Amino acid sequence: MIGYVTLGTNQYDSAAAFYDALLAEIGAKRFMESDRFIAWAVSPTQPSLGIIKPFDGKPATVGNGVMVSLVVDSSAKVNALHKKALELGGTDEGAPGPRGEGGFYAAYFRDLDGNKLNAFCMGG
Repeated sequence: MIGYVTLGTNQYDSAAAFYDALLAEIGAKRFMESDRFIAWAVSPTQPSLGIIKPFDGKPATVGNGVMVSLVVDSSAKVNALHKKALELGGTDEGAPGPRGEGGFYAAYFRDLDGNKLNAFCMGG
């Protein structure tokens, strides 16, 4: 259902480096790019994540309550993404671990612009 998600940035080059390194952890790479926009995906037929300079020219702001969730296939990948995000200068919003019932395993972090992300898997 979701085709792509974009996150506004005020630090285009730093954000690009952050996501190049972070998303490489799950095999994603750049597949679309311009001077205002970069999108990463594991496949052109799968949903992608992008950064963008806002079209209106105003500063990017963080949406309170907005979060992008990255689905992976193992708790080891959840752990790796969380660790990499913190190594790259992101901030912790919730250490990796099980959440609730049903095998939901997740970690939460913010990128350099303060956007909130989550990495999760089902069944650990």
